[in-house]
Amino acid sequence: MDNNDILIRLRYALDIKNKEMLEIFKLGGMEVTKDELVKILTKSKDEYDDDVEVEETEDQIKCNNKMLELFLNGFITFKRGKQDAKPGQDERSVPPEKSANNMLLKKLKVALQLTTEDMLDILDEGGIAVSKGELGAILRKEGHRNYKVCGDNFARKFLRGLAVRHRA
Repeated sequence: MDNNDILIRLRYALDIKNKEMLEIFKLGGMEVTKDELVKILTKSKDEYDDDVEVEETEDQIKCNNKMLELFLNGFITFKRGKQDAKPGQDERSVPPEKSANNMLLKKLKVALQLTTEDMLDILDEGGIAVSKGELGAILRKEGHRNYKVCGDNFARKFLRGLAVRHRA
């Protein structure tokens, strides 16, 4: 599952309109036009889509981890409002993570103000049973001894559970 697919699934799950997507990107610090947004939200072919006919297009914009992080930061601001920096604290970027899926879960937890129990319920609705310890390992900082990389299937089930919860 690539970052474009993550944005497409997140947009569907939370029923985010194009206008809101543009605003979220802007809040994250990235200017995106309507045409660019359409190209970002174009589904790309991957190994799971063998049975689906998807045209390879040259005008698709690949979403990298930085672009996804900017979108998710904008989504946090969109949902919770701008947070003022505390005195003596500079606005610094979080070091880039190798796994976009871990970043996705952490930032959605903050943006949607989810508790661990909420996340477990969402994963259950998505069709996967997870223990509190497993979820905690995925939400840990990269480099921690108990850190676990979030797989595509796990992230996919979480986004499916979000869709069930928010679109029902």
